[in-house]
Amino acid sequence: MNLSLILSVGIGGFIGAILRFSGSYYINKLLGASFPYGTLGVNVIGSFIIGFLALYFEQTIAPHTKALLITGMLGALTTFSTFSLETVLMLQQSLYTKALLNITLNIVFTLSATILGMALFRKLYGI
Repeated sequence: MNLSLILSVGIGGFIGAILRFSGSYYINKLLGASFPYGTLGVNVIGSFIIGFLALYFEQTIAPHTKALLITGMLGALTTFSTFSLETVLMLQQSLYTKALLNITLNIVFTLSATILGMALFRKLYGI
């Protein structure tokens, strides 16, 4: 690894973290705080984008750009650790239905969003 590649990941992570914080805040403001909609929302959005970009980056692209956008930005944008913590806290509070719903929605929606991102890329670029 070289310093410029590490800096690309760091800059992407900085951007992704800000997007995660802002996106989660506004989604929760819009939908309410009774459920972790913000975490779910940024996970779905990030999964869609990573599905699209994964195919895009199969084409010729600079390694630094891929490191910045996928490893850095989308790695920081999607919040699996936050999802895990929120789910464990729900379980500790005996909110089993909400915890199961959170697990199910995050898995189904993020996987679906990744598939849709890939499908959009294929449709746009005829691959």
